[in-house]
Amino acid sequence: MAKGEIYPSESLTFQDSQTGIEIRQVTTDFSTHHHPFFIVPAYDDQMKRLIFVSHRTGGPQIFAEIRETGELMQLTDRGDLSPWSIYPSHDGNAVFFTAGTSGWRLNLDSLEEVELVNFSARRMRERGMVGAAMGTTALSSDDQRWAVRYNIDDEVALSIVDTSTGQQETILRRDSIGHMQFCPDDPDLLYYAGPLTDRVWVINWDGSNNRRLYARNVERNEWITHESWIPTTRELAFVDWPHGIRCVHVDTGVERRITSFNAWHAICSTDGSMMVADTNFPDAGIQIFDPRDGIGEPTPLCYAGATSVGAHWDSSFPYADGPINVYAPQHTHPHPSFSPDNSVVVFTSDRSGWSQVYEAKLS
Repeated sequence: MAKGEIYPSESLTFQDSQTGIEIRQVTTDFSTHHHPFFIVPAYDDQMKRLIFVSHRTGGPQIFAEIRETGELMQLTDRGDLSPWSIYPSHDGNAVFFTAGTSGWRLNLDSLEEVELVNFSARRMRERGMVGAAMGTTALSSDDQRWAVRYNIDDEVALSIVDTSTGQQETILRRDSIGHMQFCPDDPDLLYYAGPLTDRVWVINWDGSNNRRLYARNVERNEWITHESWIPTTRELAFVDWPHGIRCVHVDTGVERRITSFNAWHAICSTDGSMMVADTNFPDAGIQIFDPRDGIGEPTPLCYAGATSVGAHWDSSFPYADGPINVYAPQHTHPHPSFSPDNSVVVFTSDRSGWSQVYEAKLS
């Protein structure tokens, strides 16, 4: 089992027992698998490959399903991969990831790994399982800029890396930075999560115009989390757990409600016409809804059956008095997201006892 090894297709197809939707199980090995975090695409724009992480070799490695043949290919063989940092390029030529103290570009044709940037033995993520501890990165829609966070002493820094040259510039230093996302309609603009009590911030890629986009209502003890852009609108959606989803326009500051059910991890289709979310406490399955009509009536797509570990979600906002230790292994969460052509929703579930990657077919 080594880099470049080809595995036969593991694809299995069945129907969801409650909705009748066709489900395809992509992986079956008795080990942990997961697709990228829900705010990160799992496919290139042409859907040549489905990118995921597999632990079948003893630790996390990047794999791809070659969609034309169904075969699985191992893309990395290293002991220091940060599994939630992976970000496939939109053009299908590369996967960007962090490993050790460096940021890397993996060529998907040659499997050559190029070290784009080295942060000189500084920590690349916080300790723990959630938020900034996941070490997620962000890639602009034109594949030209890659956002990576790292630690400098007692602060966190946000670096923008040129994906061709590796030239990097640190554009921000502050107390907490995580879950960066470039605006899909503006490669100059990105969102980042600040501290858990003050999450919603945007900044230009050159470091200018750093500003809070939404201030959490402390009197209501709001739990604001899981932000994501709504394509074509310049609106940023955020979960007001467990009361639904709201959004705010990045230029005007106008707020509106999207939906009122217990959406957990929610993301739009690339055209902004649909939104998908998993649910928890209670688990009502993976739901599809319209983010545009102000109602967001959910329709169940399928039932992932994931354990969705994280007991702290069944409570009021737990971080009001500062960080707490939580147990929330991310590979137990569905984290649904759309394929670029809106034909399927990819999700992860440990329903079988091991976390596997699945696709739910959209009609």
